Formats: sequence, C-alpha cells, structure tokens
Amino acid sequence: MHLEILTPDAKVFEGEVKSVVFPGIVGGFEVLNGHAPLISALSDGIIKVTTNSNIEQFKVRSGFVEVLNNKLTVCVEGLLEE
Repeated sequence: MHLEILTPDAKVFEGEVKSVVFPGIVGGFEVLNGHAPLISALSDGIIKVTTNSNIEQFKVRSGFVEVLNNKLTVCVEGLLEE
C-alpha cells in the first residue's frame, strides 16, 4: 500500500507500508493491504505505520484519512509535540 501523511505545511511521510493503525474518532482501526474503500475522521492521537523495515509513529492533531485502491491519503491539522 502507498501512504501519504500531509499537514497544511508539509508532507510528513510518503512510502510503501504493510499496515497503518489510525486514531479514529470512535476508536482506533487498522488498514491492511486490500482494505475496502473508506473515508474516516481522525482524532488527536498516534498514527502507527509499519513498513517492511521498521515501525514509525506520528502524534497528530485531528484530520481525516481516505483509503482507495491500496492508496492511503491522510490529511491532519498538524503534528503534536511529544
């Protein structure tokens, strides 16, 4: 799957991933290869990205995700400080 995480200021991440866990507004959910199309609102929280070589985490402010044809586009208000 191809993932892009965007803020109003920059592209935070772009690349191929195995899975992504999102902080949905009604609870967390995971997207894997071949997932059905969806659009979901996100709450403040952590997006956990698993690639072939490692796991990355992005602490984000609210936004939304679109999943379509193994392409995930994430737009968030911004990154939160640790």
